[in-house]
Amino acid sequence: MRKFLVVLDNSRECLNAMRFAAMRAAHTGGGVSILAIIPPEEFNHWIGVGDIMRQEARERIEAHFEVFAKWMRDRQGVEPDLILREGEAVSEILAQIAEDPDIGVLVLGAGDDKKGPGPLVSQMTRASGALPIPITIVPGDISKEKLEAIT
Repeated sequence: MRKFLVVLDNSRECLNAMRFAAMRAAHTGGGVSILAIIPPEEFNHWIGVGDIMRQEARERIEAHFEVFAKWMRDRQGVEPDLILREGEAVSEILAQIAEDPDIGVLVLGAGDDKKGPGPLVSQMTRASGALPIPITIVPGDISKEKLEAIT
């Protein structure tokens, strides 16, 4: 089964990327993998404190994931899976794509402010020529109705 890989982060545009991936998966019989990446710099403390912070980060991610997963199950009939990785975002995305041959499309949400699409979109588009799969970039300000029409 072809899966759409979506990166879960705290950005506003992440929501539309999730919606797009779930809708496309529902219409094409695919799946959705949601990748959450914990940056390594969050844990450069004493070992005990770093372990507690890592666990708290995982709990926040799992709670955030559950909101998206419930919507995907209830509205789109898609059961997403959560992948947690620690490291730098681009290298972890590339590693996940390399490790899972079922991933067919990377879906990213683009910011809609004057600063540009966001650092992740900028970095991944620079690396796109070497990727074994296409990238779909979903505008951050696209409406739900427009998403439904194009998926």
